[in-house]
Amino acid sequence: MTENVRTVRPNSTITEVVRKMNKFEVGSVVVVEGERPVGLITERDILRRVLEVTLAAEALKAKEVMSSPLLTVSSEATVEEAARMMVERHIKKLPVVKDGKLIGIVTSTDIVRSQPRMVKILSDVVWRSGRS
Repeated sequence: MTENVRTVRPNSTITEVVRKMNKFEVGSVVVVEGERPVGLITERDILRRVLEVTLAAEALKAKEVMSSPLLTVSSEATVEEAARMMVERHIKKLPVVKDGKLIGIVTSTDIVRSQPRMVKILSDVVWRSGRS
């Protein structure tokens, strides 16, 4: 799990979102209200929902582009439980919460790095889903 998660607010402009992603060299940001995660924006979301349909990124807000409702995993979940959730939902990024507050994010890359035996479980996400 990555603990230093980059976040934005629902009313952040997509231009602000892209600047933050570029500044910190990350492929996604979690949209939060206070400390509660409410959505996720990935590079693919921006390509599909913004650039494909418009170039007015400054006019769009994070809440208009984010994936929602947001699937999260408890900090008490095992690595295997998180990996299975990712496979079942065809996702590669899963925010981690404790008492409803964002404390980190786990990605398919995190799981592969820490648990090579999970490669088989995650292969379905990587090879079949086509989503980021």
